[in-house]
Amino acid sequence: MKKIAAILLIAVLTLGMLAGCHLKTLGSTSSHSGQDPDGPALSEQTANAEEPLAEPVSPAVTTPNPDEALVADPLAGTYEITVWASESYAELTSEQISRFNETNENGITFSANVVPVPEYDVVQQMTDGTLAADLYFFYSDFLSLFVQNDALSPLDAEAERRVKADNAACTVTAASENNRLYAYPVTDDNGFFLYYDKTVIPEEDVDSLEKLIEDCEAANRFFSFETVTSGWYLMSWFFATGCVSDWQIDSMNNFISLTDTVNSPEGMIAVKGMKKLLDSKCFMDSSQGDEFLHGAAVVVSGVWDFDSIHNLLGENMGVADLPSFEADGKYYHLGSFSSGLLLGVKPQADSVRSEALHKLAQYLTDEACQLDRYDSTLRGPSNRNAQAEVARKHPGYAALFLQNRFAVPQRAIHVAWWGIANTLSSDIMAAKNDRDLQKALDTYYENICALFSESQEASAWSVIGDICGTMWDTDFPMFETEPGVFRSEALKLHAGEEFKVRQNQSWDVNYGLSAGKAALNGENLVVPAGGTYCVVFDSNLMTLKLERAD
Repeated sequence: MKKIAAILLIAVLTLGMLAGCHLKTLGSTSSHSGQDPDGPALSEQTANAEEPLAEPVSPAVTTPNPDEALVADPLAGTYEITVWASESYAELTSEQISRFNETNENGITFSANVVPVPEYDVVQQMTDGTLAADLYFFYSDFLSLFVQNDALSPLDAEAERRVKADNAACTVTAASENNRLYAYPVTDDNGFFLYYDKTVIPEEDVDSLEKLIEDCEAANRFFSFETVTSGWYLMSWFFATGCVSDWQIDSMNNFISLTDTVNSPEGMIAVKGMKKLLDSKCFMDSSQGDEFLHGAAVVVSGVWDFDSIHNLLGENMGVADLPSFEADGKYYHLGSFSSGLLLGVKPQADSVRSEALHKLAQYLTDEACQLDRYDSTLRGPSNRNAQAEVARKHPGYAALFLQNRFAVPQRAIHVAWWGIANTLSSDIMAAKNDRDLQKALDTYYENICALFSESQEASAWSVIGDICGTMWDTDFPMFETEPGVFRSEALKLHAGEEFKVRQNQSWDVNYGLSAGKAALNGENLVVPAGGTYCVVFDSNLMTLKLERAD
């Protein structure tokens, strides 16, 4: 099911995503989602469920003032609204809105037209940056696009407080842009974790990559992890060591810049950990649950495979979050991508109507409604109390919720990146020594830069200096993030290194500093302290500075 969803999502996002900011390279976003659009087809299993992830969160209690009952609530009234929800829970959503009408204390009544619209189809329904729905469910991958198009009404301070208190951290991050919440988390169900055969793998070994490899090799069984042909799984290793790969888009969904630290000392630690598995005779490049029929003792997959794997292994099926690997005496827990559903409120001209809609959105995403949605569709909830209850019922979700503590919410990703990631994986697998591994990372970096630099106009700006292992002989591209403002990708810099910016890869026009301002032929800038930075040149204000990116 995850492959079908990925194809559908890529097809939806391909239109209208030619690379922007002077980029002429064809591109699109892709969620590479592992989630079937209508949710995983699972049956509830009850064997060996994990303990709850955390103590239940006590909801905030408000004591009503009896004197206020005599005052008409300013939100009272009837509102005609349109709601978009997947067909699998559209009827349930209508029922939940009816319950809201009956139970809310504000005198609000919604006359709701609930229209079945698949979550992956919401972008196609957008016309000139606007949507016809007042409330709409959508995949978290689309958040940045909707924020850029002013299609989401941000949460107020009290709603933010409740969402942050009630929901898993990764889902709060997925619903946020620039540290502000723009949507309500709904599910936390699209990620991956570890399945294993208990007859081969002792439970005490599941936290260690090295012990899992040893167990598989001793039993002549396979460790199946799709890291060579899927960037979605590959990034687990890099997220483990703190690397980032974050694309920025504009309102037309054009890719304008990328913060990527894969080619870094942390990236080298990641590939060394990855090589432990790739070089093992037990390695298998797959995420299919039926690999247990073909000699696998370990498979990394998601909840969509729970039923099929349980049918194969029965009581011998074990589940866990991903393991850690050891490097230079330190341990790094494998990360993962995660995504799920969000509920958005379209901006309203009427502030009273907007407040009423936000109250409904809070209701539709609270613990009770999320559990209703799980019971109806088996979509894993984002609410932490609901997660604790679901984890007691469903071992697969228990493992996923544990793993999602180490997950990175997936955002829009350039479609060409998936091929670049596959090249990186293949180069790592073929590497014979550390020099080959570094070459693999360098090639990845060059391919990433090429997505932008090949189509930059002749007036492109770049950073040059004795940085990133170069000696004033390499230009690092900058991208115009707003008119006249140019920004480099994230660069790993060391204290004392020097650099300047120049135009058209020529010294004819170059800028340094003079009296604290950017100046033509000015003095070299000196890195004050080691770290990961973006170089920012504002040709409007004539400023040239470093901004921390770590």
